[in-house]
Formats: sequence, structure tokens, C-alpha cells
Amino acid sequence: MEEGTLKSPRHCAVTDFDDSGDPDPFQWDTRSDCEVRQILDRVGDKWSLLVIALLDSRVLRFTELRREIDGISQRMLTVTLRQLERDGLVSRTVHPVVPPRVEYALTPLGCTLHHTIRALVTWTEEHQSEIAAARAEYDTRTAPDA
Repeated sequence: MEEGTLKSPRHCAVTDFDDSGDPDPFQWDTRSDCEVRQILDRVGDKWSLLVIALLDSRVLRFTELRREIDGISQRMLTVTLRQLERDGLVSRTVHPVVPPRVEYALTPLGCTLHHTIRALVTWTEEHQSEIAAARAEYDTRTAPDA
């Protein structure tokens, strides 16, 4: 696929469940053309998460988003916003002034995703010290003898 080209996703069959009734997490790796996989890849990337978080309850212009997101290039922000708009998570409004003023906002669907992201961030904040301790213990255990 040519860089920058948006591919239309294919729908997957219904989620498969294992013998215990839990969803099978490996099914999305074996079905790379699966829409579920493509959506998870999109909303799980760091730039999309940041854009969605920044647009919570406010409208921002492109330059404001770029200023707020450290390390993102103009091109990457453009691609991210286009993909989020295509997925129905972000709306783009062009105001007919000179120069044109373009604003971005979360759609109602994007707001529902933001609630999910907020829950993940809250979980991370609540467990960050446990994760740090586990990392330190792992690093100590697996470090080559000095």
C-alpha cells in the first residue's frame, strides 16, 4: 500500500471465544485485514491517544494541537487527524475566512472513546508504582552479572 493511502478495512467474523468463554486475543494477529485489528492499531497509537485526550471538551486548531504535542511532525499530525476524521472520531470544521481557520473537535463517538482512554490512564496512575517495582525487580533478576 502506498504511504499515505487509506485502505478500507474489511469486517471480521464475530469475535471467537475459547473454551472458557473468554475472547481469543490471538485472532486479530492472524487476521491482519480485520477491521477490529485496524481500529485497535489506530486508537492505540501514541499520536491518536494524545490528540483524543487534547480534544476532550474543547476545540483546537491545527497549530494549537501541534504546539501541545511534543515531538509530532506536521505531516504526522495531518495523517493522524485525517485518520481519526475518517474513523468518525474527530470532526474538522473549516471557517470561510482568509486565511482559512480549521478547527478540530471530538465527535460524540470520539467522546465515548475518550472515556475509555481516561479509564486506562486512571488505571495506569493507580498502578504505576507497582509497575515500576516489577520492572526494577525484573531488571535486577535478568541483568548480566557484572
